[in-house]
Amino acid sequence: MSGDRNLRIATLKQSLAERILVIDGGMGTMIQTYGLGEQDFRGARFAGHNHDLRGNGDLLSLTQPQIIGEIHSQYLEAGADILLTNTFSGTVVAQADYGLTDIVTELNFESARLARKIADEFTARTPEKMRWVAGALGPTNRTASISPNVNDPGFRNIHFDELRQAYGQATAALMDGGADFILIETVFDTLNCKAAIFAVEETFDAKGVRLPIMISGTITDLSGRTLTGQTPEAFWYSVRHAEPFAVGLNCALGAEQMRPHIAELARVADTAVSAYPNAGLPNGFGGYDETPETTAAHVGEWARSGLINLAGGCCGTTPAHIRAIAQAVAGVPPRKIPERRRTLRLSGLEPFVFPIASDAQTEAAI
Repeated sequence: MSGDRNLRIATLKQSLAERILVIDGGMGTMIQTYGLGEQDFRGARFAGHNHDLRGNGDLLSLTQPQIIGEIHSQYLEAGADILLTNTFSGTVVAQADYGLTDIVTELNFESARLARKIADEFTARTPEKMRWVAGALGPTNRTASISPNVNDPGFRNIHFDELRQAYGQATAALMDGGADFILIETVFDTLNCKAAIFAVEETFDAKGVRLPIMISGTITDLSGRTLTGQTPEAFWYSVRHAEPFAVGLNCALGAEQMRPHIAELARVADTAVSAYPNAGLPNGFGGYDETPETTAAHVGEWARSGLINLAGGCCGTTPAHIRAIAQAVAGVPPRKIPERRRTLRLSGLEPFVFPIASDAQTEAAI
């Protein structure tokens, strides 16, 4: 497998230089179309489990793998190049809500193995179009930077080392299951992300194998900041040390609202930029009304404006959205990755960039 994965990684980097790659769409959206009930989520194996399991979409990789496989296949049929593993909540932190911390390693391994199987089947059909698997690490349902208790600002319900251990466990299983790269996604708290980066690097060292890393933050509202207050530029400076092959944004906003924040990242990031927005903003019932044509029109404009290298969809998007996005970016050159001069770049909630003297100023000073 290592030889095959090395080839896939080399081809990923080559393909990124040649075209805009397409990421798959919403998993939860598609799961909802199956109308599954509590017993469907439980399956025979968890029939007697003492927690409600409906809504634990990750568990379906074990109890209903044919459904997850069908969803993966539909996205590849629609034109996706990259499948995300069904592991958005695949950590002991998130699975604790369902009393399933003991199956986290298996959950990640089987989810990656299933996505790998489907991706390889499609690559075998059309060898000229390789498909890749992103081992997805979600944000967890806790934040290391903010107190959940307004009366106790110093309180934390999760700490760095707990997150580090949880992410390390998931990463190891995703790698063993066949992921081509690790995706740290939907980052709303940069400290959570830093714990994930640390864990991923530790896991790489322990296994003696290094995979590419991709990082995707989320702007939680129209303020243009993450939940913990960072601008996109400051977020990039906070995670740049991980040397991700791509950085971007996903979730929370629709494409129209996300555009200025993607443009900000495209301006400052000296790596590939990814974007997979929601199908618009949620309606009053928690659903998404934006049509594939509308979403694709926005993403196509980003591509023609030279803002992105990877594009896909998040909440509310379907294979129809991904098909429309794939068609909208087909033949459009990927964003040119800029070379940025070395200087001091710091990040709090806002970025600070130490001024770079022009060549003329430097010569005058000398």
